[in-house]
Amino acid sequence: MALLVGMLCPATGALLITHRRLLQANLTSHAVVPGIVLGLAIGLDPAFGGVLSGLIGVLVAERLSLKRNAENEAVINTVLAGTLGLGVLLIPLLEIRVDLESILFGDLLAVGGIDLMRICLAAIVLLLVLKTSYQKLVYLGLDPDGAAASGLRISSLRLVLGFVTAIVVVSSMAAVGVVLVIGLLSAPALFGLYQAPSLYSAMIRSAGFGILFSSIGFLLAIAFNLSPGPLIACLCLLSLLVLGRFN
Repeated sequence: MALLVGMLCPATGALLITHRRLLQANLTSHAVVPGIVLGLAIGLDPAFGGVLSGLIGVLVAERLSLKRNAENEAVINTVLAGTLGLGVLLIPLLEIRVDLESILFGDLLAVGGIDLMRICLAAIVLLLVLKTSYQKLVYLGLDPDGAAASGLRISSLRLVLGFVTAIVVVSSMAAVGVVLVIGLLSAPALFGLYQAPSLYSAMIRSAGFGILFSSIGFLLAIAFNLSPGPLIACLCLLSLLVLGRFN
Protein backbone atom coordinates (compact mmCIF):
# COMPACT_ATOMS: atom_id res chain seq x y z
CA MET A 1 0.00 0.00 0.00
CA ALA A 2 2.86 2.37 0.81
CA LEU A 3 4.43 1.72 -2.59
CA LEU A 4 1.15 2.10 -4.48
CA VAL A 5 0.21 5.35 -2.73
CA GLY A 6 3.77 6.63 -3.14
CA MET A 7 3.53 5.98 -6.87
CA LEU A 8 -0.03 7.15 -7.59
CA CYS A 9 -0.23 10.39 -5.57
CA PRO A 10 2.90 12.07 -7.02
CA ALA A 11 1.99 11.04 -10.57
CA THR A 12 -1.41 12.66 -10.10
CA GLY A 13 0.24 15.64 -8.42
CA ALA A 14 2.47 16.26 -11.43
CA LEU A 15 -0.62 16.36 -13.64
CA LEU A 16 -2.39 18.75 -11.27
CA ILE A 17 0.59 21.10 -10.94
CA THR A 18 0.91 21.48 -14.71
CA HIS A 19 -2.78 22.42 -14.79
CA ARG A 20 -2.43 24.75 -11.79
CA ARG A 21 -5.08 22.73 -9.97
CA LEU A 22 -3.19 21.74 -6.82
CA LEU A 23 -5.14 24.15 -4.62
CA GLN A 24 -8.34 22.49 -5.84
CA ALA A 25 -6.78 19.13 -4.91
CA ASN A 26 -6.22 20.43 -1.39
CA LEU A 27 -9.88 21.41 -1.32
CA THR A 28 -10.88 17.95 -2.55
CA SER A 29 -8.83 16.26 0.15
CA HIS A 30 -10.90 18.05 2.81
CA ALA A 31 -14.24 17.99 0.99
CA VAL A 32 -14.31 14.18 0.96
CA VAL A 33 -14.80 14.04 4.73
CA PRO A 34 -18.59 14.77 4.82
CA GLY A 35 -19.22 12.11 2.19
CA ILE A 36 -17.14 9.54 4.07
CA VAL A 37 -19.07 10.22 7.28
CA LEU A 38 -22.46 10.09 5.51
CA GLY A 39 -21.47 6.88 3.76
CA LEU A 40 -20.65 5.26 7.09
CA ALA A 41 -23.89 6.55 8.61
CA ILE A 42 -26.21 5.10 5.95
CA GLY A 43 -24.26 1.90 5.36
CA LEU A 44 -22.76 2.73 1.96
CA ASP A 45 -19.14 2.40 0.92
CA PRO A 46 -17.48 5.50 2.43
CA ALA A 47 -15.24 5.72 -0.63
CA PHE A 48 -18.26 6.35 -2.85
CA GLY A 49 -19.54 9.06 -0.52
CA GLY A 50 -16.10 10.63 -0.29
CA VAL A 51 -15.66 10.85 -4.06
CA LEU A 52 -19.14 12.33 -4.46
CA SER A 53 -18.70 14.99 -1.77
CA GLY A 54 -15.21 15.80 -3.06
CA LEU A 55 -16.64 16.50 -6.50
CA ILE A 56 -19.46 18.58 -5.04
CA GLY A 57 -16.94 20.64 -3.09
CA VAL A 58 -14.91 21.33 -6.24
CA LEU A 59 -18.02 22.26 -8.22
CA VAL A 60 -19.21 24.63 -5.48
CA ALA A 61 -15.78 26.30 -5.35
CA GLU A 62 -15.67 26.61 -9.16
CA ARG A 63 -19.14 28.18 -9.22
CA LEU A 64 -18.30 30.69 -6.49
CA SER A 65 -14.92 31.47 -8.07
CA LEU A 66 -16.62 32.48 -11.33
CA LYS A 67 -18.51 35.15 -9.42
CA ARG A 68 -15.48 36.34 -7.43
CA ASN A 69 -12.57 35.68 -9.75
CA ALA A 70 -10.21 38.12 -8.02
CA GLU A 71 -10.61 36.28 -4.71
CA ASN A 72 -10.31 32.75 -6.12
CA GLU A 73 -7.93 31.43 -3.44
CA ALA A 74 -10.03 32.91 -0.63
CA VAL A 75 -13.13 31.20 -2.02
CA ILE A 76 -11.39 27.83 -2.28
CA ASN A 77 -9.99 28.05 1.25
CA THR A 78 -13.40 29.00 2.62
CA VAL A 79 -15.06 26.01 0.94
CA LEU A 80 -12.19 23.82 2.18
CA ALA A 81 -12.68 24.87 5.81
CA GLY A 82 -16.47 24.69 5.56
CA THR A 83 -16.61 21.17 4.12
CA LEU A 84 -14.10 19.84 6.65
CA GLY A 85 -16.06 21.49 9.45
CA LEU A 86 -19.29 19.97 8.13
CA GLY A 87 -17.72 16.52 8.11
CA VAL A 88 -16.59 16.86 11.72
CA LEU A 89 -20.00 18.17 12.86
CA LEU A 90 -21.86 15.32 11.15
CA ILE A 91 -20.21 12.76 13.42
CA PRO A 92 -22.00 13.81 16.67
CA LEU A 93 -25.14 14.92 14.80
CA LEU A 94 -25.59 11.50 13.20
CA GLU A 95 -24.46 9.77 16.43
CA ILE A 96 -22.00 7.45 14.74
CA ARG A 97 -18.59 6.24 15.84
CA VAL A 98 -15.87 7.31 13.44
CA ASP A 99 -12.11 7.17 13.89
CA LEU A 100 -11.58 10.74 12.75
CA GLU A 101 -7.83 10.55 13.36
CA SER A 102 -7.48 7.67 10.89
CA ILE A 103 -9.51 9.55 8.27
CA LEU A 104 -7.45 12.71 8.63
CA PHE A 105 -3.98 11.23 9.15
CA GLY A 106 -4.20 7.62 8.00
CA ASP A 107 -3.29 4.31 9.61
CA LEU A 108 -1.05 2.44 7.18
CA LEU A 109 -0.57 -0.51 9.53
CA ALA A 110 -4.34 -1.20 9.48
CA VAL A 111 -4.63 -1.44 5.69
CA GLY A 112 -6.76 -4.30 4.37
CA GLY A 113 -7.61 -5.94 1.09
CA ILE A 114 -10.41 -3.47 0.30
CA ASP A 115 -7.97 -0.57 0.65
CA LEU A 116 -5.60 -2.23 -1.81
CA MET A 117 -8.47 -2.75 -4.27
CA ARG A 118 -9.40 0.94 -4.04
CA ILE A 119 -5.88 2.19 -4.75
CA CYS A 120 -5.59 -0.22 -7.70
CA LEU A 121 -8.93 1.02 -9.05
CA ALA A 122 -7.72 4.62 -8.73
CA ALA A 123 -4.58 3.74 -10.68
CA ILE A 124 -6.68 2.14 -13.45
CA VAL A 125 -8.89 5.24 -13.67
CA LEU A 126 -5.84 7.50 -13.98
CA LEU A 127 -4.35 5.31 -16.70
CA LEU A 128 -7.63 5.31 -18.64
CA VAL A 129 -7.85 9.09 -18.46
CA LEU A 130 -4.28 9.43 -19.70
CA LYS A 131 -4.86 6.94 -22.51
CA THR A 132 -7.98 8.69 -23.78
CA SER A 133 -7.14 12.36 -23.12
CA TYR A 134 -3.35 12.70 -22.82
CA GLN A 135 -2.83 15.15 -25.70
CA LYS A 136 -5.78 17.27 -24.61
CA LEU A 137 -4.46 17.40 -21.06
CA VAL A 138 -1.01 18.45 -22.28
CA TYR A 139 -2.53 21.17 -24.47
CA LEU A 140 -4.73 22.47 -21.64
CA GLY A 141 -1.82 22.48 -19.21
CA LEU A 142 0.54 24.35 -21.54
CA ASP A 143 -1.88 26.85 -23.08
CA PRO A 144 -5.30 27.16 -21.35
CA ASP A 145 -6.30 30.18 -23.44
CA GLY A 146 -5.34 28.47 -26.68
CA ALA A 147 -7.19 25.33 -25.62
CA ALA A 148 -10.32 27.37 -24.92
CA ALA A 149 -10.04 29.22 -28.25
CA SER A 150 -9.68 25.94 -30.13
CA GLY A 151 -13.01 24.69 -28.77
CA LEU A 152 -11.60 22.18 -26.31
CA ARG A 153 -14.14 21.27 -23.63
CA ILE A 154 -12.16 22.67 -20.72
CA SER A 155 -14.89 22.34 -18.12
CA SER A 156 -15.31 18.64 -18.92
CA LEU A 157 -11.59 17.98 -18.68
CA ARG A 158 -11.36 19.80 -15.37
CA LEU A 159 -14.32 17.81 -14.06
CA VAL A 160 -12.48 14.62 -15.05
CA LEU A 161 -9.38 15.88 -13.23
CA GLY A 162 -11.53 16.57 -10.17
CA PHE A 163 -12.98 13.06 -10.36
CA VAL A 164 -9.52 11.48 -10.62
CA THR A 165 -8.25 13.61 -7.74
CA ALA A 166 -11.16 12.61 -5.51
CA ILE A 167 -10.62 8.91 -6.24
CA VAL A 168 -6.88 9.17 -5.55
CA VAL A 169 -7.45 11.06 -2.30
CA VAL A 170 -10.10 8.64 -1.00
CA SER A 171 -8.11 5.55 -1.98
CA SER A 172 -5.00 6.96 -0.27
CA MET A 173 -6.93 7.78 2.91
CA ALA A 174 -6.01 4.54 4.66
CA ALA A 175 -2.29 5.15 4.15
CA VAL A 176 -1.69 8.84 4.80
CA GLY A 177 -5.12 10.37 5.50
CA VAL A 178 -7.04 13.02 3.62
CA VAL A 179 -5.05 15.87 5.20
CA LEU A 180 -1.50 14.56 4.72
CA VAL A 181 -2.12 13.22 1.20
CA ILE A 182 -1.47 16.71 -0.17
CA GLY A 183 2.20 16.31 0.80
CA LEU A 184 2.58 13.27 -1.45
CA LEU A 185 0.68 15.01 -4.21
CA SER A 186 3.11 17.94 -4.07
CA ALA A 187 6.72 17.36 -2.97
CA PRO A 188 7.71 14.35 -5.13
CA ALA A 189 5.97 15.98 -8.10
CA LEU A 190 8.15 19.08 -7.75
CA PHE A 191 11.25 16.89 -8.06
CA GLY A 192 9.75 14.96 -10.96
CA LEU A 193 8.75 18.09 -12.88
CA TYR A 194 12.21 19.68 -12.68
CA GLN A 195 13.50 19.91 -16.29
CA ALA A 196 11.17 17.11 -17.37
CA PRO A 197 10.98 16.86 -21.19
CA SER A 198 7.30 15.82 -21.18
CA LEU A 199 4.30 15.38 -18.91
CA TYR A 200 4.61 11.61 -19.22
CA SER A 201 8.24 11.58 -18.06
CA ALA A 202 7.42 14.04 -15.26
CA MET A 203 4.71 11.71 -13.95
CA ILE A 204 7.03 8.69 -14.10
CA ARG A 205 9.81 10.54 -12.30
CA SER A 206 7.38 11.90 -9.71
CA ALA A 207 6.13 8.38 -9.04
CA GLY A 208 9.72 7.24 -8.52
CA PHE A 209 10.40 9.94 -5.94
CA GLY A 210 7.08 9.19 -4.25
CA ILE A 211 7.96 5.51 -3.93
CA LEU A 212 11.30 6.52 -2.38
CA PHE A 213 9.68 8.85 0.17
CA SER A 214 6.96 6.35 1.09
CA SER A 215 9.40 3.47 1.47
CA ILE A 216 11.76 5.44 3.69
CA GLY A 217 8.89 6.82 5.76
CA PHE A 218 7.34 3.39 6.24
CA LEU A 219 10.63 1.76 7.27
CA LEU A 220 11.45 4.59 9.69
CA ALA A 221 7.95 4.31 11.16
CA ILE A 222 8.51 0.63 11.90
CA ALA A 223 12.02 1.23 13.27
CA PHE A 224 10.97 4.02 15.65
CA ASN A 225 7.36 2.93 16.30
CA LEU A 226 5.88 6.10 14.81
CA SER A 227 2.81 6.78 12.66
CA PRO A 228 3.76 6.29 8.96
CA GLY A 229 1.46 8.95 7.47
CA PRO A 230 2.75 11.94 9.44
CA LEU A 231 6.33 10.70 9.06
CA ILE A 232 5.99 10.54 5.26
CA ALA A 233 4.56 14.08 5.28
CA CYS A 234 7.56 15.28 7.33
CA LEU A 235 9.92 13.64 4.83
CA CYS A 236 8.20 15.58 2.04
CA LEU A 237 8.87 18.83 3.90
CA LEU A 238 12.46 17.82 4.65
CA SER A 239 13.07 17.11 0.97
CA LEU A 240 12.04 20.66 0.08
CA LEU A 241 14.27 22.11 2.78
CA VAL A 242 17.26 20.14 1.45
CA LEU A 243 16.44 21.15 -2.12
CA GLY A 244 16.25 24.80 -1.07
CA ARG A 245 19.61 24.58 0.64
CA PHE A 246 21.38 23.28 -2.47
CA ASN A 247 19.66 25.85 -4.69
